[in-house]
Amino acid sequence: MQVQQIMSTQVEYIPTNTTLAQAAKKMLELDTGFLPIGDSPQGRLQGVITDRDITVRGVAAGKNPEQTTVDQVKTDKVLYCFQDEDVSAAANNMQDQKVYRLIVLNNRDEKRLCGVVSLGDIVRHNREKLGGETAREISEH
Repeated sequence: MQVQQIMSTQVEYIPTNTTLAQAAKKMLELDTGFLPIGDSPQGRLQGVITDRDITVRGVAAGKNPEQTTVDQVKTDKVLYCFQDEDVSAAANNMQDQKVYRLIVLNNRDEKRLCGVVSLGDIVRHNREKLGGETAREISEH
């Protein structure tokens, strides 16, 4: 099974000048803990912001969520896979990187964002054993 068969394609960008408060509200609205950052969906990804980034690098570090932008606390290293990769390869990547989701790019030439694949997607698509193994590996730090 390929990643494109299970990934979420409803992915929203937020601009680099979005405040942490705005990003948190967007996460609440979308019921997600992860948003790609970029100044245009056709442009290059600038990074990602997670609920943990907002909490740890933002609020806990004493930054004002109404004034601090996502660009100031984002995760710069974007972890990704390709839509034509096998789901087990994406799961192995999650295990190796200790993450629960990956950006999905269309192909190796264009590298255009086309979705997100999460551990939940893997489990929901009848890959419980693979999902369980992946979760176990991620949680063992």
